[in-house]
Parts: sequence; structure tokens; C-alpha cells
Amino acid sequence: MHRPFQFLITGLFSLLFFVSMTSAQGGEYIIVSGGPAARQWEDLRKPGEQHDRWWANFIAAAMTRVKDLRSTQPNLPITWLVYRDGYLRRSAADSKPYTSWIQEKQAKYNLKVVWFSSGGEVINYINSGSNRRSNKVIGFEYFGHSNKYCFMFDYSSAVYGASSSWLHQNDLSRIHSSAFAPNAFCQSWGCHTGESMSDLWKKATGIWMVGATGKTDYSNGHLDGWKVKLSSGAHWRVKG
Repeated sequence: MHRPFQFLITGLFSLLFFVSMTSAQGGEYIIVSGGPAARQWEDLRKPGEQHDRWWANFIAAAMTRVKDLRSTQPNLPITWLVYRDGYLRRSAADSKPYTSWIQEKQAKYNLKVVWFSSGGEVINYINSGSNRRSNKVIGFEYFGHSNKYCFMFDYSSAVYGASSSWLHQNDLSRIHSSAFAPNAFCQSWGCHTGESMSDLWKKATGIWMVGATGKTDYSNGHLDGWKVKLSSGAHWRVKG
């Protein structure tokens, strides 16, 4: 065999092997939506202090992000983790089938809906929701209530002015850093995450989580295409 032809064949097999390995590794994008506040509690607050007048703030913002991803990566595997209990409570109060409407988005946006009820379940999905040796997490984004120390999945839902389901920064050490691709993108769209939790996320996963210093704002989302805004004086902390 002539050497130039041999090099061509060898190079071709190397290229095919690289493509097959890349395809096999794949990647999964995870989006998490917390639940809305209960109107029975929020109606006790002054009008300017109320949360979640609309039940779907964290749903609409998440789906806007999904549409952005789909515009450039139509076949990207996306898993949407949704805090079920909050929507069941709000559904009962409003007499609306919110969980059914959420489930319908699985087919509409070509994604996988996974219901959860605790921060531990979110961690378990990150670690082993798929074979993380071959299917790394290439993106993680959170839409919901939060403070500087934790994601609050049901703030003012089961308990007035508090949360009974959360993911605290002290639990982040349970996440396997090997679950993430080296170039994964992570962002929290909740309030104050960049003030503490982002640092612990980086320590646990090796990936920096973009987070807000200050508050984020989901109100009047229809005026901004259902994209999350920063409140006055807040800014995004994009690195440690």
C-alpha cells in the first residue's frame, strides 16, 4: 500500500472513531423549575410585596429558555425537572389542571419532564439520572425562588413566608463533579445565588454557576418575552 494512501486510510479511521466517540458521549441539558407561591398566603402581603400572582412565572421563563436552546440545537437532549407539589397545591386552589398543562410541554418542545419533590431528588438526577460516564450534564439552569444559600422550591407554598423543600448549598458536596462535562454551562435565575451558593457549586462541581447578586424579577414577564430581569441594583456574577 502506498504510504500517502495508507495515511489517508489511517486518518479516515481516526476521524470516524473520534466522531463515533463524540456521538456516544452526547450530553444532557437540565432545566429546573421551582413551584409558585400559594395565593392564600401571598394575599396576606401588601400588593408590592407579593410573589407569583401568575402561577406560571417559572414555567414560562423556563420554556423561553428551551425555545432559545432549540433555535440553535434542535436535537439537544433536554430534561426539565419540575417541583410537582407546588403546582398541585396551586392547581387545587385555582381549579386548573396545571400539572397536565406542564406535562403537555414534553411533546410540544421535545423534552423529558421529570417531576421531583426534594433537593435530594435533584441531586440524584444530576448524578445518575442517566449514565454519566457517557451522557454528561452539559448545562444546568434553575428558575425559581432562592436566597443566597439555597434554591427554595416551594417558597410561600406549603408554609407562609418560608420553604419546606429546598436544595441548600451545604448539600452540594453530594453532587458528583464527574457528572458534568468540563465545559458545562450553569446558571441560577433566582435571587441572590451569586452571593454564596455559586461559590459552593463551583467547589462541588468544578463548574461556576452564574448567579445574581441582588434580586431577580419575574413580574410582568410578558413585557420582556418571559425573560428574567434583574431588579434595580442587582447584577450577574459570572465568575468567582
